[in-house]
Amino acid sequence: MSVDVRHAAFGGITAILLFGTLYSVTYDTYLDTSDPALTHLPHHLHTTHYFANKANILNSYFIKRAWGWTSAAFLALWLTSPPHKRTVHRVVKWGVETAIWLVFTSWFFGPALLERLTVASGGVCTATLQSGAVFAVPYEYCLTRTAISRETHPSLFAESVAESLWVPDDRLSVLPRLRKGHDVSGHVFLLTMSALFLVDQIRVSLRARTWSLAHACAVAFNIVLVGIWLFAIYTTSVYFHSPFEKFTGYLLGVAGYVVTLLL
Repeated sequence: MSVDVRHAAFGGITAILLFGTLYSVTYDTYLDTSDPALTHLPHHLHTTHYFANKANILNSYFIKRAWGWTSAAFLALWLTSPPHKRTVHRVVKWGVETAIWLVFTSWFFGPALLERLTVASGGVCTATLQSGAVFAVPYEYCLTRTAISRETHPSLFAESVAESLWVPDDRLSVLPRLRKGHDVSGHVFLLTMSALFLVDQIRVSLRARTWSLAHACAVAFNIVLVGIWLFAIYTTSVYFHSPFEKFTGYLLGVAGYVVTLLL
């Protein structure tokens, strides 16, 4: 009896995330990214654990461009597929997933849904100074991603920060960020949805009797990328976000993929 690769992928993602989260709690390896007193600081393990440093290659070149990589892999697979496998239905699925990615991470009639969720759960727009001082500013500054400084917005600083907290570097501009509230792991959400989507597309190729050389290369590219996404889920689960934030990101990622099964 053959195993459905989609079920194997789902089980693998679930096991990896569960193991990484339990490890992070047991050995205190995760950074609570919603805590304004911690999130602007380097990860407490960044000097000893390579993937705890946000500047690592995996995060800088793959995770931050995850949907771009996923889209490229899908298009390579679709364009090299046999004509009878190159269906509009598959492109529609990719289009729906792209829309879900945009709605949750970039725009939903204004702020993205993940940002709206953070605000609804008690999130506050905060500015963190070079001195370490943290103070709240109106939400509109996070919404418009407007940099602020003592020179450009003196009223905000005068009302919020005591003179004793200032250091010379505090004259530099800072970009307010949403903190507190429930900061759903956008990485877990996107990586989960991407991995499940690509495995679903690979499944179509596995049903074909023959592959061209170009298609074989495309399948290999997709398989390697799925492996990278699984590893990225592991590193995220070990080093970033609280357990519940990772869990909700996982649920949203699964839900985002399930939508395509209804098409």
